[in-house]
Amino acid sequence: MKAKIKNLENKDIGEIELLDGVFAIEPRRDILTRTVNWQLAKRRSGNHKAKGISDVSGTTKKPWAQKGTGRARQGSLRSPQFRKGGVIFGPVVRDHAHDLPKKVRQLALRMALSTKQQDGKLIILDAAKVDSHKTKALAEQFAKLGLASVLIIDGANLDANFVKAARNLPHVDVLPEQGANVYDILRRDVLVLTKNAVEQLQERLK
Repeated sequence: MKAKIKNLENKDIGEIELLDGVFAIEPRRDILTRTVNWQLAKRRSGNHKAKGISDVSGTTKKPWAQKGTGRARQGSLRSPQFRKGGVIFGPVVRDHAHDLPKKVRQLALRMALSTKQQDGKLIILDAAKVDSHKTKALAEQFAKLGLASVLIIDGANLDANFVKAARNLPHVDVLPEQGANVYDILRRDVLVLTKNAVEQLQERLK
């Protein structure tokens, strides 16, 4: 499958061959969902904590006699029904990460790339390089390309001026090829790959 290569002025300057095994496979919602959930679970800090009955301060003495007072029986003033009592089965500090096979993760990345290609939301750039770090100039070039919500993936080495110019634009993310992931690809409307990124991704995923 062939795709057109554009420059930042939105002019066609050539073509590139896209591998069907990377950009033309049938997406599966369950695989994509599993991978996104795996990514989001990994980034959770898991530092939530509530004090249980053994953590709160207070006496361990039985507040009143078991029988004869006319009140409900109680064993501790640190129980949850009392003011300043503990929380029963509250959240504890833990790791939310879980395992996902490497083959499933790679398959999901190929599916995410194929989804953008099938939806017509994939643009191939010759290079993500600019002469100035000014955001205004890059915003004008993005307007020519019709880009509003976009993820831009370049090769291993990003252009410093391009990164500085893009980081002030809302809904615009710039990643190196090794940082390409399913969640960031799907959360933005358009995916922009440089020619260098396409070659590296195909070599990595073929």
